[in-house]
Amino acid sequence: MSQAFTLWFTGLSGSGKSTLSERVAAELRRRGQKVEVLDGDEVRANLSKGLSFTKEDRDTNVKRIGYVCHLLTRNGVWAVSAAISPYRAARDFNRQMIGDFIEIFVECSIEKLSERDVKGLYKKALAGEVKNFTGVSDPYEPPQNPEISVNSEKESVEQSLGKIIGYLESKNYIPRAGMTVKS
Repeated sequence: MSQAFTLWFTGLSGSGKSTLSERVAAELRRRGQKVEVLDGDEVRANLSKGLSFTKEDRDTNVKRIGYVCHLLTRNGVWAVSAAISPYRAARDFNRQMIGDFIEIFVECSIEKLSERDVKGLYKKALAGEVKNFTGVSDPYEPPQNPEISVNSEKESVEQSLGKIIGYLESKNYIPRAGMTVKS
């Protein structure tokens, strides 16, 4: 169980990727794993500063995150990425490069995301005031065969967390709850 993986959370803005990725990372750490979280907003501000929201720049951002995940994973650190990553081809590119890759689709409807949106970005995007907004005026290509799917509209954070941890346990990627980890 010393093998590390990249957990790639994908979904629309506000779907719960960051919340879930932080909860999963905390649980992995509790079970003795080394973990780094790469949040899309933080990466864009630090590693991908200056990139726009064109398809090419979004792909560049996603591939940069993927490369960092690749380095972490091959060195025994669980990489947890929480980035919209709207285009399937860029996610598939990362899957091929990383190898030990688990895609987690965080699904939620535009209607629910609009209700949750404290910044009013969905309202502005739906009114045409914000251009290139993923899921509204720019495409989002949902995964066709993610290893794990959760629905933040229908499931609580705890339920989604349970699905993700349950999957990792069922594949023996992490020790089951209550097991001790040997160093």
